[in-house]
Amino acid sequence: MDTGAAKKATSTIPIVMSFDNDPVGSGFIASLARPGGNITGLSALFPELSGKRLELLKEVVPVLSRMAVFGTSTQPAQGLRETELAAGAFGVQVQYIDVLSPQDFETAFQAARKGRADAILVLSSPVIFSQRTRIADLAVKNHLPMMFPQSEWVEDGGLMSYAPNYAELFRRAATYVDKILKGAKPADLPVEQPTKFEFIINLKAAKQIGLTIPPNVLARADKVIR
Repeated sequence: MDTGAAKKATSTIPIVMSFDNDPVGSGFIASLARPGGNITGLSALFPELSGKRLELLKEVVPVLSRMAVFGTSTQPAQGLRETELAAGAFGVQVQYIDVLSPQDFETAFQAARKGRADAILVLSSPVIFSQRTRIADLAVKNHLPMMFPQSEWVEDGGLMSYAPNYAELFRRAATYVDKILKGAKPADLPVEQPTKFEFIINLKAAKQIGLTIPPNVLARADKVIR
């Protein structure tokens, strides 16, 4: 169950987020330091990572001047505003493409090509996440480099991802459950942010689209799929 669904279900039973993209922006908590309700846990820092993802993408695609951004407008806290701010700082034009259902992907890639996108950055979205392999195949077909918000994309054929170490977040979430079971109130437990991040590159995907990953970028990767 996601945080929004859990919040709708109860305002009294303690809820521990293993991760949430933007719990303050989504209105789930009052602040990271003082959540103030029945929800606490961990934030995935998703909006704040937009700049780092774009920085890495621009290092891999130095000619990047136009970037398509795939997102789902019905999904809260995607980080679009932060992505647009980061793009402005790098002098990159953003073309937002709304993906509302699995039927939208072919037209989304067509729109990216029509907009002369040099690369695509994907925002967090359950709709898009569910079609990982298909999107990786379409990226190859359209020869478009893509940056993803979770490692699963790269393991399923995507080019690269930069994200928190979600396994570490799950482990840390367990400590919240322990504290609450021992009597602590969620409102008094500050929401923590990630401290470990992973940069993953898929060289198979790079080869398929004819992209050479610079050695200095490759050296910084936490994991390389060959």
